[in-house]
Amino acid sequence: MQRLYFDQLLAWKNGKHRKPLLLQGARQVGKTWLMQEFGKKHFKSVAYLNFDKSERLKSLFTTDFNIDRILAVIELECNISVVPEETLIIFDEIQEAANGLTVLKYFQEDAPQYHVIAAGSLLGIAINPKQSFPVGKVDFLKIYPLTFEEFLLNANQEKLLLQLHNNNWQVLETFHEKLKDLLRQYYFLGGMPEVLNRFFEKEDYNEAREVQLKILEGYENDFAKHAPTNVVPRIRLVWKALLTQLAKENKKFIYGQVKKGSRANEFEMAICWLIDAGLITKVNRITKPTLPLSSYGELDAFKLFLLDIGLLNAMAGIDASILLEKNAIMTEFKGALTEQYVCQQLSPKHNLYYWTNEKGMAEIDFIFQSRSKIIPLEVKAEENVKAKSLKLFSDTYKITPAYRVSMNAFRNQDWMINIALYGIGFVKL
Repeated sequence: MQRLYFDQLLAWKNGKHRKPLLLQGARQVGKTWLMQEFGKKHFKSVAYLNFDKSERLKSLFTTDFNIDRILAVIELECNISVVPEETLIIFDEIQEAANGLTVLKYFQEDAPQYHVIAAGSLLGIAINPKQSFPVGKVDFLKIYPLTFEEFLLNANQEKLLLQLHNNNWQVLETFHEKLKDLLRQYYFLGGMPEVLNRFFEKEDYNEAREVQLKILEGYENDFAKHAPTNVVPRIRLVWKALLTQLAKENKKFIYGQVKKGSRANEFEMAICWLIDAGLITKVNRITKPTLPLSSYGELDAFKLFLLDIGLLNAMAGIDASILLEKNAIMTEFKGALTEQYVCQQLSPKHNLYYWTNEKGMAEIDFIFQSRSKIIPLEVKAEENVKAKSLKLFSDTYKITPAYRVSMNAFRNQDWMINIALYGIGFVKL
């Protein structure tokens, strides 16, 4: 498995002002593998501790925060010598250790010569009221499922990747159909590492789907294990409602469709919990596209997206043949999948919003800020497309170029640039 995070991890390792690094992200996105693989490649030794698997280790930081004592225990536990600059210390599932997050502060203040990476699913970290967080004492790196770029990398499509990175659209037009087929494959498989590992090993879509269903089952089991008891039923209701909400033509989240007659205050905590767990992404509406966009986001109007398109397909029970053979029965759900895909490619890099006019008759699927520019992006699932909302937006606010993503190849039409869906992660916006 190849991930693009290694460059960021290497920059952290060599950073002059390095702090302990905390990896965040939902379960099953590959945090443990990433830490261990990075340690193997760039350090002489690795001291790996998993606090979820050892009751003895859970009390490691309860006595005191004496680094010499802690290092002595680590050496005995891992049967290695911990050497500054040569050993990577990994604290996995750190939220399971009492004072686990707090100890990172003391590594930063008293022993900065040691390389420490900690990881924990947001399911545990974000909602644990017993630990004080070491503000300003740690670096962060959030881990997501594999992007389409990483999917191509692991599918041995390096030549296509090179042309995509170079934005060589004229050459790529020759391979337009091949890229569309690879994109449909990604739509079904998604970016969860275990799913892709299984698929690339046997090229069996049924086995990949089995892994997806097990991951979804694990998430639902985690609701009861980690969430406050009184919130669990509402988390389950929101989780189950995601498909219905995304399948609508107007994807604004409607509380009444989760539970008849329900109001925002009944489900706010459940939605926040799922966001903190890394399982969903919230995209707020704006009605005034003015910099900075964060000042104009509306808290009570938003869309929710799942963390991974493959898991969304698994939740919907969509068979591989329906996606890969361009089956017509996908018509109503294609828009949901396409928006999910675009959100998944852009959300690791940008804070996303969507726009509607005051009458709600026009909508831009995603708007984000890139340096000093506002980028409006309309999402279309097919090749036969119109851009009425995008034209209205561009004319009203004098923002050009505007962007559209669709199954069409790259086209520059002066006021609007059409990007092929497979190219959205590669265009320099």
